Amino acid sequence: MRKLLISTVIAATAATGAIAQAPSDVAKARRAFYTLVGYEMATLGGMAQGKVDYDAEVASQSAKDLLTLTGYHTADLFVPGTSNEDLPGETRAKADIWSDMEGVQEKGMAFYQAVVELNDVAGNGLDALRPAVGKLGGTCKACHDDYRAADF
Repeated sequence: MRKLLISTVIAATAATGAIAQAPSDVAKARRAFYTLVGYEMATLGGMAQGKVDYDAEVASQSAKDLLTLTGYHTADLFVPGTSNEDLPGETRAKADIWSDMEGVQEKGMAFYQAVVELNDVAGNGLDALRPAVGKLGGTCKACHDDYRAADF
């Protein structure tokens, strides 16, 4: 079922004790994952804000790419010991992530639901795209506000 999404996978993080990767490599991989999310959001946001011309095919593909990313197994990207307190200068992930996994899950579920809704409308014109991108961006902001430091 498609419900194997970011927030659900992150829930398994607390149980993830041993990992073969060095903490710095985990943080780099996590940043790379969210760079991909940001890449797709930049395309969609540019269209929604009128900075680039709306293209139904490109918007639909970016939305599909985001949906694909929600299926990525992210638990190994959220290993304890990889916060900004543990790795100063390498990540902006606050330690609050690991102490508030329920809140992270809620925000992850909101992100997933917004991605699903975006996929339903991305190719249906700019008037349909704008509010869906706005809602999705709001879910990103909510997580960043609580769990991402402003600076490295």
